[in-house]
Amino acid sequence: MIEVTGLGRRFGAVDALRDLSFAVAPGEIVGFLGPNGAGKTTAMRILTCTLPPSAGRATVAGHDIATEALAVRRAIGFMPENVPLYADCTVDELLRLVARLKEVPGRAEAAAVDGVVRRAGLDEVRGRLVGHLSKGYRQRVGLAQALIGDPPVLILDEPSGGLDPQQIVGMRELIRGFAGEKTVLLSSHILNEVSLTCGRVLILDRGRLVGEADPHGLAARHAGRPRVAVAWDGPREAVRAALAAVPGVLAVAPEESGAEVTLGGDPEAVRPELAAAVIGAGGRLQRMEDRGATLEELFLSLTAGRGAPEAPAADAAPADDGGEVAS
Repeated sequence: MIEVTGLGRRFGAVDALRDLSFAVAPGEIVGFLGPNGAGKTTAMRILTCTLPPSAGRATVAGHDIATEALAVRRAIGFMPENVPLYADCTVDELLRLVARLKEVPGRAEAAAVDGVVRRAGLDEVRGRLVGHLSKGYRQRVGLAQALIGDPPVLILDEPSGGLDPQQIVGMRELIRGFAGEKTVLLSSHILNEVSLTCGRVLILDRGRLVGEADPHGLAARHAGRPRVAVAWDGPREAVRAALAAVPGVLAVAPEESGAEVTLGGDPEAVRPELAAAVIGAGGRLQRMEDRGATLEELFLSLTAGRGAPEAPAADAAPADDGGEVAS
């Protein structure tokens, strides 16, 4: 469904992508993993025909991105990292506008909008102004606009970015529901999130493909020390000191909402002690969340003892969105 061969992109003297080749089969959910600057967004902009490549070629649903750009765009539902939405429209009005931009026939417009509203879980807010929605619902609206027209391919750039843990789970379940139905290429810099969403992962670093694997195996091999994010209301330093004193805690790193606690053993055994420490020090526990390995930790492991690529690359190309609502 997606075929990429020798793809490259230069910005002046900087190679944002270098000789990138991969394929995504119909119905497959594949993750682009890479730190900031890896080239993920650049690759996605090329595949969605918003940025021309400097070298190589790619096809989407059998259409060449260089010679059949309009056909490629019709085959793709694109959700950028920062979804451009009209804040003064209701959800329903916005999705109807996108349906017209995508040339959905008038007689099918209402059914198309109703279908994506249900699929994205927007029934309760379809009459509300987009500007009044939470971040999680705005992300769902972004996904819904990508689904308008029933494209066979979805390209999603950091779809869980900025969401709280509950919203991340909801977005993850939405995307996993496309397996076998649509071809999905999504980007993230969080290994744990990709491992729970994708069946395969492509690892980019400084514009190059440096690895390809089963994300579940990667997560297991590179998880490192277990970590738990703890958030609470109340005294900060006193609670952090209490957490540091819990047996099995190796480190406590301050965060705006609380702390990240690194453990030396099984989180299941230590979690009750962490909760008791927060309460005992006068805090009101808000949440406790396990954290998987970060991409940076994965790359340190994957590239240990190997030379770094020759030149740095920027992940994002110069902005050229033109205020578009849909792709």
